[in-house]
Amino acid sequence: MGSRRLSITLISSAVCLLGLCNAIESPEYAVVHSESEFEIRLYGQSSWMSAPVRDISFEKATRNGYHRLSQYIQGANLNFSRLSMTVPVLTSIVPGAGPLHSSAYFVRFYLPVKFQANPPSPLPELNLKPVAWDGHCVAVRKFSGFARDGNIVKEAEKLATSLSRSPWANHTSSESGYAYSIAQYSSPFKFIGRVNEVWVDIDESGEGYKSSGVAAY
Repeated sequence: MGSRRLSITLISSAVCLLGLCNAIESPEYAVVHSESEFEIRLYGQSSWMSAPVRDISFEKATRNGYHRLSQYIQGANLNFSRLSMTVPVLTSIVPGAGPLHSSAYFVRFYLPVKFQANPPSPLPELNLKPVAWDGHCVAVRKFSGFARDGNIVKEAEKLATSLSRSPWANHTSSESGYAYSIAQYSSPFKFIGRVNEVWVDIDESGEGYKSSGVAAY
């Protein structure tokens, strides 16, 4: 009976790793405008755990940051609390003088609702920091496959081109200090139907924001 129970547990874990569990939390948002190539979302206030990384590679930075965040959610915190996995894993690219105009990254984990107000303090050696986000608008472009060093810049450029032809031209926000962010929703073990997004912060004073209808998600 014990072996059978263990087998069922392992199978259940594998199903979740393959992205077949539907109960994964993610930050709530409302769509204020939608087009074929992008949409504008309004996100509410939220709390994230952030891992700063310095690296010339987006992929290496994301792996480094996620490894530390993974330790945190598995109990490497002062409360020894285990946190449920959430989506997306968000890697923000900081503009600078390095390759691809980037010199640093922040890899972020959205904190489950249970821990939004009072997240467990991470172990100091993980070099993690909780970050509270105010509500803000984000321009989003979806793309499939794996997010790689070779395709994220192209996807960001496509989003910039789409925005330049929209009411949000010249309304990207520089307050966050990030050039753009890559949101990854799929398990690394999932090879088909992967979901990624490019995020760019938008100034809410844009004409499109004022005139668009809202659909909540």
